[in-house]
Amino acid sequence: MSGETGNNAKSALIVLALNSGSSSLQFGVYRVDARHAEPLISGEAESIGEQASAFHATDSSGVLLLHESTPHADARQAMTRIKQLLADRQIPPPQSIGHRIVHGGPHLRQHCRIDKAVQKKLESAAIFAPLHMPTILSVMQLARAEYPDLPQIACFDTAFHAHMPPIATVLPIPSFLRAQGIQRYGFHGLSCESIVRQLQSHLPGRLIIAHLGNGASVTAVHKGLSVDTSMGLTPSGGTIMGTRSGDLDPGVLVYLAREEELDAAMIAV
Repeated sequence: MSGETGNNAKSALIVLALNSGSSSLQFGVYRVDARHAEPLISGEAESIGEQASAFHATDSSGVLLLHESTPHADARQAMTRIKQLLADRQIPPPQSIGHRIVHGGPHLRQHCRIDKAVQKKLESAAIFAPLHMPTILSVMQLARAEYPDLPQIACFDTAFHAHMPPIATVLPIPSFLRAQGIQRYGFHGLSCESIVRQLQSHLPGRLIIAHLGNGASVTAVHKGLSVDTSMGLTPSGGTIMGTRSGDLDPGVLVYLAREEELDAAMIAV
């Protein structure tokens, strides 16, 4: 048993996971082997760029290690602070970096290592999630600057839904628009993957997953695979959420544009 533990320790990787928001940067460091991921430290830089920004971190047991109210002007300062925290706490340096990516567009549907080709596809996919992707791409560049020799991995929220049947993905629009990648993608896929993995042998043949928060979605799972989901082209579709309307009669958008003279950016807010 001790020999197995020793071998697992030797084969384990130290992974830095980053989750970029529009004004926040969540992070976690894990010791990962083939069987499980052991959390070492986690935290968040909140309200980046604002006077009220803060930085906090907890240990593997959820005990608060620090809470700072020193403002971070941008994500670069937040990344530098994360690196310094790991050094101060003598956390082993990461050997790989994983990024939660909201949208990979039509050409990136599986988790993958980020190289130049993937980088270009991610930049092209920014049109599908303009509020999220620019920040994510910026943090990827910052991570590369702080850890230039480490592999970076893109983990897509859309990947879990990549094999949904056409009846769940095809939208009622002209074929030339579908050819541009306009379809139902589905999101919160990393959350769904985690639930399926945790259930393992107890996974039922049919499962409904409700991801509830400021962003909310419902996903139907059959034999471990996504077969339908509430979110569509973007994370704004589906059920009513804390800060998103969910699905709307298209006539509402036409009314807002025509009668209230709102442009696309104003309607999106």
